[in-house]
Amino acid sequence: MRMPAVFLGHGNPMNTLEVNRYSQAWQQIGQSVTRPKAVLSISAHWFIREAAVTAMDAPETIHDFRGFPEELNTFQYPAPGSRALAARVRDLLAPMAVRMDEEWGLDHGTWSVLAHVFPDADVPVVQLAIDATQPAQYHYETGRRLAALRDEGVLIIGSGNVVHNLRAVKRGGDRSPYEWAQRFNEHVRTHLLARDHASLVHYEMLGEAARQSVPTPEHYLPLLYIIALQREDEAVTIPVDGLEVGSISMLSAVVGA
Repeated sequence: MRMPAVFLGHGNPMNTLEVNRYSQAWQQIGQSVTRPKAVLSISAHWFIREAAVTAMDAPETIHDFRGFPEELNTFQYPAPGSRALAARVRDLLAPMAVRMDEEWGLDHGTWSVLAHVFPDADVPVVQLAIDATQPAQYHYETGRRLAALRDEGVLIIGSGNVVHNLRAVKRGGDRSPYEWAQRFNEHVRTHLLARDHASLVHYEMLGEAARQSVPTPEHYLPLLYIIALQREDEAVTIPVDGLEVGSISMLSAVVGA
């Protein structure tokens, strides 16, 4: 059975521990999909200057943040890895050079959402790095080359935020979204539902709203891997959406559910 492909707006790492409309939507995704053989995660938080894939039996839970409560700092997501899936990803992306990594593990872009999607941590998980040296079109094309995995029982998840501007975060009483954040989020939502991949790949064409919403690309690029996996007979659904603290989009999207 063909697995869906999912983009999850992960937001604040505290969502790992919280029950809210976002974490509940992630939980419902996990309950609705056929149990996968493995998960391939493309997380905003593994943004490096090369292509790499985690290739170990027991990936570490990486706490790649500061200033959060001890309960989050000690949280563990002990999912197994899969050397076989790592090798399959490398082969699908050939002749691209993909380093088999045995050091990184699972960062919070992956485990903060999987803690709700598969809370028992019993599905093998592999992470694919986002190559920071490459443009948006490259990441879209890389996603297309992974399409066969969906027919092999692999659930592909992209984890990021389509609007992610930490410098603009509102910390006071008024946390309503900025106009530019609303405009860009709606742009993404509209073109997702319309299957307009080109407008999503060339997101910078929206001008100032795009520059403010995507000041750096790492949280946006995971979306491109997921839309690249959409086939002609498949729609996109939006299980949850919202803008938090003014400048963080929590939009999630499912291809082929």
